Amino acid sequence: MLLDGKSVLVTGASRGIGRAIALACARHGADVALNYLHDRSDAESAVAEIEAMGRRAIAIEGDVADPDSATDFVAQSVHALGRVDVFVSNAGICPFHSFLDMPREVFERTMQVNLHGAYYMVQAAANRMKEQGGGGSIIAISSISALVGGEMQTHYTPTKAGVHSLMQSCAIALGRYGIRCNSILPGTIATDINKEDLSDPKKRTYMETRIPLGRLGQPDDVAGCAVFLASDLARYVTGAALLVDGGLFVNLQ
Repeated sequence: MLLDGKSVLVTGASRGIGRAIALACARHGADVALNYLHDRSDAESAVAEIEAMGRRAIAIEGDVADPDSATDFVAQSVHALGRVDVFVSNAGICPFHSFLDMPREVFERTMQVNLHGAYYMVQAAANRMKEQGGGGSIIAISSISALVGGEMQTHYTPTKAGVHSLMQSCAIALGRYGIRCNSILPGTIATDINKEDLSDPKKRTYMETRIPLGRLGQPDDVAGCAVFLASDLARYVTGAALLVDGGLFVNLQ
């Protein structure tokens, strides 16, 4: 029960990595607020799972691309749960597209969700943590794409590099308040965001052969790392980046 009595807020928590993090935190004793967009039934089912564990949970709809959604999410979460101990900025999109004919709306929407959304959400959570005192933990889900390029991801990789950099700077800005800021860089995790890209059996097999551990990652592989960074086990960890990729990044051969 590494998070017993803590309140955890997670964006993009109705499916994939965000949902896995929300459930893992609840299993470790946390009450959880879940941000979601459109996927009401998935969000409500996550709330039901958390409540079945004996924890409190609330699902709040909001588009992280709208700066006002950040203050609204934090305010509603605090009203329901009392405080913010851990904040996980997870919401993100990756509509694969070639570079030379990238539609402006695709580029701008990706920036607004992945980078701007993370900025305003983290800012809102940090202000609440400062006001209530006692420190806190902020975790941003970046990506291995913050470190490497992707032919169909020229709009996506800069956002994930930005999220990683945001956590480094926030670690400095917020350390005086006891607020720790870290990023997690997942490798190829099997979620809805890359389901279509990995639907080609040859590409999926190729990706698996590139990973030293021999398999694609699962959302729970990332969730366990988030629980660690959220907990007091990581009380002296801030400004760090945890690569969770099965060894993909170091496999150069």
